[in-house]
Amino acid sequence: MRDLKQLVKAYDVRGVVPDQWDESLARAFGAAFVQVVGASAVVVGHDMRPSSPSLSRAFAEGAAAHGADVVEIGLCSTDQLYYASGSLDLPGAMFTASHNPAQYNGIKLCRAGASPVGQDTGLTAIRELVESWTAPDDTVTVPAPAPDVKPGTLTARDTLRGYADHLLGLVDLTTIRPLKVVVDAGNGMGGHTVPTVLAGLPLDIDELYFELDGTFPNHEANPLDPANLVDLQARVREVGADIGLAFDGDADRCFVIDENGDPVSPSAITALVAAREITRAQANGESNPVIIHNLITSWTVPEVVRELGATPLRTRVGHSFIKQEMAETDAVFGGEHSAHYYFRDFWRADTGMLAALHVLAALGHQDRTLSALTAAYDRYAASGEINSTVADQAGRTEAVRTAYAHLPGVTTDTLDGLTVAGDDWWFNLRPSNTEPLLRLNVEAKDPAKMAELRDAVLTLVRT
Repeated sequence: MRDLKQLVKAYDVRGVVPDQWDESLARAFGAAFVQVVGASAVVVGHDMRPSSPSLSRAFAEGAAAHGADVVEIGLCSTDQLYYASGSLDLPGAMFTASHNPAQYNGIKLCRAGASPVGQDTGLTAIRELVESWTAPDDTVTVPAPAPDVKPGTLTARDTLRGYADHLLGLVDLTTIRPLKVVVDAGNGMGGHTVPTVLAGLPLDIDELYFELDGTFPNHEANPLDPANLVDLQARVREVGADIGLAFDGDADRCFVIDENGDPVSPSAITALVAAREITRAQANGESNPVIIHNLITSWTVPEVVRELGATPLRTRVGHSFIKQEMAETDAVFGGEHSAHYYFRDFWRADTGMLAALHVLAALGHQDRTLSALTAAYDRYAASGEINSTVADQAGRTEAVRTAYAHLPGVTTDTLDGLTVAGDDWWFNLRPSNTEPLLRLNVEAKDPAKMAELRDAVLTLVRT
């Protein structure tokens, strides 16, 4: 029997098709989603994976059979689905497995206004309902709706132009200087959204891998892996571009390459965009804007925020924590080390495209190169995330805590894993929720100190 606990993750549904799930389960998820969120209408979209159209349609049929009118927006990026959910004020379902290999697919669910549905906000209840409908032989039988439930309708709707117009209404790019931009869509949904969003602007776009192909023939659509940035870096250098942009498979994340072909850290992008959003909020009369950052973004981020007269708020890693804090504090912007960027003006949802527009505007409204522009936001040496396979996550973490906690001037906290900090350095050690891994991030003012800390902690972790 299929184990739905392996399929339904903390924040989404994700697994191999058809081994772990198929259209029958997708149809059941549609019915369960409608029942759990109490939806009379939903919006459904999908990415370019071979299995996405049929899974998306099955979900829509399941939702409609249980009384929901379904707006099908077809091919879209995840943030385009969030736009549809926000602008139409409807719960939504996005069929994508983001950067996972081609055989995977999944569902990202949200309530009306792009409010996330996670393990503690409905996803567990949805899973349990589908489990109750699944027989030991994996046959799924969804009970018929109550006699008074009228089947919903299926309606197609194009939201791409509306999505583009909404984003372009938030960032003025009409007066920037001409820029040469290389964009690597990774055969993902950036190839669908970029041509519409960036059309007509003073940008010379050099397209890499814009063909929608969910088999990812050129490289994985995961820019977090440096190997997948190599082609973009080479192209930026080859054509003398001002900037390179790399989107992941569902185009909700965007990575930035400078004119030298070097990656710009997501923390530097977080600080740059935060500065712009703070300035705009203050111009609109907000005296103390709040910026959210997770605890493994660079110390540069809270430093920049404070320097600009705003309030930084540190939170756990993960979109549910970021979005919850944004809702509670009315924060204008939030950023993560993984290149997820969240905007109050985008229903507190994450959108790589809007972050990219901010970077293009910042670059195009002055004459410096991107590397010169971002230098002010790159104040520390960072290790990047390093994974170690361990048998005893808690034991290895405690060994690290014991080694550092007694040192003079050192502080520790356990907001998310273990964070240890000195005067001009810090590191965080977090357990994976799904694998026997510990994830280490180290940052220090001095590169040599960073390397020394990194190696010392890894020795303790891997002993």
